[in-house]
Amino acid sequence: MNRLGRPFHRLWDRLAATHLVRQGRDLELMHRAMGFATLALVTLAPLLIVVAAADPLGRGGFASWLADGMGLSGRSARVLTDIISPPTEVVGTTSVWGGIALGVFGVSFAASVQNGYERIWGLPSGPWHRVWRQMTWVVLLTAYLYQEVQTRTTLHGSARIVLSTATGILFFWWGQHFLLGSQVRWRDLLPGALATMIGLIGLRGFSYLVFTSLILDNAISYGTVGIVLVVESWLIGVGFVVFGGAMVGRWFGEHHWRPRHRGHEDAGEGGG
Repeated sequence: MNRLGRPFHRLWDRLAATHLVRQGRDLELMHRAMGFATLALVTLAPLLIVVAAADPLGRGGFASWLADGMGLSGRSARVLTDIISPPTEVVGTTSVWGGIALGVFGVSFAASVQNGYERIWGLPSGPWHRVWRQMTWVVLLTAYLYQEVQTRTTLHGSARIVLSTATGILFFWWGQHFLLGSQVRWRDLLPGALATMIGLIGLRGFSYLVFTSLILDNAISYGTVGIVLVVESWLIGVGFVVFGGAMVGRWFGEHHWRPRHRGHEDAGEGGG
């Protein structure tokens, strides 16, 4: 058993996996992902509902956005749309103060994401007057989600996959840099953006395989509550990927990218 276990332990040490596991425990990754999901449901979702209802192209409202993000189609997407879709008069009945409140809720969600990124990179919390960064991030997040929904019917196959992957990497790359107040170099943030996008692609596949049938079963057994539980579970997965991707990006950069890069720089300087 020891002989069989040695290669595994050597690989584990070579990958510096212990450090990654410890960082996830220190970050309380699952607890933070659950907080992400709760805030997304109670603060970000109402804002997106109003934005989707105001969509001049009328592509099905917020439930359509959600179904697309979860990778649902057919009967499961229709069930989600029938249960979650708000009234079409939602924009007209939203007052100015209600719109401001929705904006504040969206900022509080962005603040939680910013705090998670700061914990991952070991940075102090940003000052309160940087709230404009959180507002800008929410606007760009909404724009990113909006274009994802619009391309669903205009692009298909590999063209949409390439566009969605590229825009996702750019958003999460820029988002980390922007929320962290440019305190971390672009080069160091790229692995985290790539890891986040890879995780979201995997989550989409998992959602298609698991949540498609689960939504139908829960709709029959529990009604609206059952659908909300599935959506909340999916949002926990999104939060896990968003924070976990940034964490993996930092780990990869520190243990597998920058040391090698520095070695090449030192060799270049020695040759010069």
